[in-house]
Amino acid sequence: MKNIFLIFSLFLLTHTAFSQKQMSLEDAVLGRRSYLYPFQLDQLQWQSDNQLAYLKNDTIWTQSLKKDDSSVLLTLSSLKEAAEKGKITLNHIPSFSFQTENELLFETGDLIALFNLNEKQFNYSVEVPADAEVTDFCAANATLAYAKGQNLFLLKNGKETQVTHETKLGIVCGRYVHRREFGIEKGTIWSPSGKYLAFYRKDESMVKDYPLVDFMAREAEAKPVKYPMAGMTSQQVTVGIFNTETGETIYLKSGDPDDHYLTNISWGPNEQFIYMAELNRDQNHMQLNQYRVANGEKVKTILEEQRSTYVEPQHPIRFSKTNSTQFYYLTRNDGWFHLYLYNTDGELIRQLTSGNWEVTEFYGTDANENYAYIQATKESPLDRHIYRVNLKNGDFDRLDADSGTHNAQFSPSFSYFTDNWSAFENSGQTDLRQATGKLIRTISKAENTLRDYELGQNKIVSFKAADDSTDLFARMILPNNFDPTKKYPAIVYVYGGPHAQLVNNTWHNSANWWFYYMASKGYIMFTVDNRGSANRGQKFEEIIHRKLGIEETRDQMKGINYLTALPYVDNNRIGVHGWSFGGFMTLNMMLRHSDILKVGVAGGPVVDWDMYEVMYGERYMDTPEENPNGYKESGMQNHVDNLKGKLMLIHGAQDETVVMQHSMKFLRECIKKNKQVDFFAYPTHEHNVRGKDRVHLMEKVSQYFFDYL
Repeated sequence: MKNIFLIFSLFLLTHTAFSQKQMSLEDAVLGRRSYLYPFQLDQLQWQSDNQLAYLKNDTIWTQSLKKDDSSVLLTLSSLKEAAEKGKITLNHIPSFSFQTENELLFETGDLIALFNLNEKQFNYSVEVPADAEVTDFCAANATLAYAKGQNLFLLKNGKETQVTHETKLGIVCGRYVHRREFGIEKGTIWSPSGKYLAFYRKDESMVKDYPLVDFMAREAEAKPVKYPMAGMTSQQVTVGIFNTETGETIYLKSGDPDDHYLTNISWGPNEQFIYMAELNRDQNHMQLNQYRVANGEKVKTILEEQRSTYVEPQHPIRFSKTNSTQFYYLTRNDGWFHLYLYNTDGELIRQLTSGNWEVTEFYGTDANENYAYIQATKESPLDRHIYRVNLKNGDFDRLDADSGTHNAQFSPSFSYFTDNWSAFENSGQTDLRQATGKLIRTISKAENTLRDYELGQNKIVSFKAADDSTDLFARMILPNNFDPTKKYPAIVYVYGGPHAQLVNNTWHNSANWWFYYMASKGYIMFTVDNRGSANRGQKFEEIIHRKLGIEETRDQMKGINYLTALPYVDNNRIGVHGWSFGGFMTLNMMLRHSDILKVGVAGGPVVDWDMYEVMYGERYMDTPEENPNGYKESGMQNHVDNLKGKLMLIHGAQDETVVMQHSMKFLRECIKKNKQVDFFAYPTHEHNVRGKDRVHLMEKVSQYFFDYL
């Protein structure tokens, strides 16, 4: 009997081991956002202060706070029936949002329609013109703003109104400006009532055309773009305001110099004033200015920020709900992103949060403004938690319970919120809580889509930065069936630039599934968030100023030192891979530490910062004329002599972010220095390779390490 039990136990262990799946490249690349994505309730949102709604099985369901069961709010068949009566074509339930408790706004790429739940009919619908781009719908006045060609248009009740009438090439209206820096995502900003539409007018006529080429035409065609490089003539931007009642347009008199940056636009409570952050070309002096909507005249400068490095406004001001002369402002005045309360005379009422941590989201306040609700890194740079701040005495309450990364969606009155969170071993769940933090119930929990896969051990480690005082965090994934007595090659996956944090306490520590694929092939995968990356404060980030790549590489090498001190790492087989800023960092590590790094794959790499765009490049490096030594040292073409290992560059042929000229310049220098490198271009692709072609890309990257590491 004992022998039978042992045999049966061995069978179970063997069967379990062999039944686990191995991560395929298709799983890693395509599955991450599709069949291996940990889905929860689709389009979960607040219908009212005590009702939630979500989409499931072609039905919109509603759920009260008091009960855990759901009831049908709207079926697809009912929606189709109403659409047919309204002469609208809807074959599925598209993206929706509640305008009131009983009104749903549906949006597809071709249609915007308001549905009345009580009357079971559409109140109105707007067909989006086929040639409309960058659309912006205002529910307050049922008007669609959009760009066509160079100009801005409005559509209401089937009537199209042309707002601008630009004809000179190089001038466009209603589109994003400043290459989406400074928090800019679009080119139009509706006033709350819908009476006014603020919009950007961008004049790039003085900027030289940059030649991109469409190689897929029978005869290759030039597709020029405007790409002002560091130190060169830049675009000139102004802000217009269109009055939908009078049809008149005025422009804010923002004055000289013409190449300053206009961002963080926000409307005053009564729409008499509009507020805008204005940043000089050097990006070290910001003014928050107030303008009169009626005539565009500047009223006053409310506050200013100046630094010897750079100022980067990213958050428009948010006005108080109880005092129309006060507003909330998120800034790094004290070196960390914190929340401040000012009045419109520029007087600081109080700093609402403080400490060596960052506010990463300001959700808003309750109606009486007893509390402000925020997301912050107060517990750890790896976590995000939800807090409420007592606006009278500054007391703090953490509103969630578990370690991890939490995102809140508050009810209209801020009495309740949904807490969508994940952690290393939690693929995602959504909890319903009172504004006090009291748990009502868990309403959704994602499936562990990787439960059947054999995965290498994933853990977060820490060590000191190159300054020997700052803590850095790294993620390390060990090979499948790891044996500590063996030696393994290691691959460092790097980004390392501003506005990115790769190591977080989320499901699997924010690992890319490709890391698990490579771990299954016997590689240790390692990622470090060096100084210069996001969410660690101003001092942590600004160490990179005027010397991109230097301190970041020093920190990355501290990570390499951590690796090489481990007995199971093969010190003769260490590689590196990254894209964009990570491609730049790959070159830095391969060229500055060629005795240690043996194989590198640099995707879309910045090679020479004087060929990068004005806004980003000058913020971190100043101009080439102001910082010639910094540009020289950060120029990878100047370090080609040091190359010893195997290096491959990959670039999208239509890249408008890091133009392929960077790779061409590097390759030319390699030829001149008689250095052998590999190169691969992806026709039709821009700054990265998306869609099914990404499998081809990651197979090429993987194979390069298989062959040479």
